Amino acid sequence: MSSDTIKIGVVGCNGRVGKLIIAELLSGDWDDHGLELSGGSARNIEDQNSSFFITNNEEELFEKSDVIIDFTLPEAIENHAKLAVKHKATLIVGTTGLTQNDEEMLKSAAKETSIIYSANMSVGVNLLLALVEQAAARLDPDWDIEIFEAHHKYKVDAPSGTAIAVGRAAATGRGNSLENLADYNRHGHTGAREKGKIGFSVARGGDVVGEHTAFFYGAGERLELSHKATNRSLFAKGALRAAIWSNNAEAGLYSMRDVLDL
Repeated sequence: MSSDTIKIGVVGCNGRVGKLIIAELLSGDWDDHGLELSGGSARNIEDQNSSFFITNNEEELFEKSDVIIDFTLPEAIENHAKLAVKHKATLIVGTTGLTQNDEEMLKSAAKETSIIYSANMSVGVNLLLALVEQAAARLDPDWDIEIFEAHHKYKVDAPSGTAIAVGRAAATGRGNSLENLADYNRHGHTGAREKGKIGFSVARGGDVVGEHTAFFYGAGERLELSHKATNRSLFAKGALRAAIWSNNAEAGLYSMRDVLDL
């Protein structure tokens, strides 16, 4: 895909982040970047008073879009990936809670079209991932790694996709995989902490947009790398930045760290 105008479709345009992406595109702030709203999709469009094209038939939206932005639900991702391949649209996925099978499916679909998948589209969070990986690589295994995250009370998955991404960055820095190092269970008589494990803890409450901290505990000292989000519009802005970057991307699976060259 390479043209002066990039037509953006937003699936789930009535969702929390979907509304923010629509607002960003209608603001005119992205016109100089060649971004143009092609429309949105929603399950219920009855009595919808909209200034833009909206449909409950997602394929109609894919047909008229160069890029589709998806912050919906994990159960929708397979169909969206299939439609992206069919219509040669770039798919930008910010949906959290994807399973390993979902991620493998995206990897397969990316052989046919460009897909940018990130559990968090924030510029700051992706810089955090790079810093965590570097810190984990430079600190020896005697430094214990713990990851804390907090979100609003309506979030249904835990740990968050971003917390898991932080854990993966730490595991990569240690030359290992998160599947080998993660410790998600801290309840009851757990025994002493196992050396080299990456622990997780979670808080849910109020209207917290998102907070993530990687703790590195050493002997007599502690390093904390944190990111706090205060406005969800940063996710919309990050997704649109990814859309601009994707204009010259070949088929493949990318992340926001590719977009930001981190």
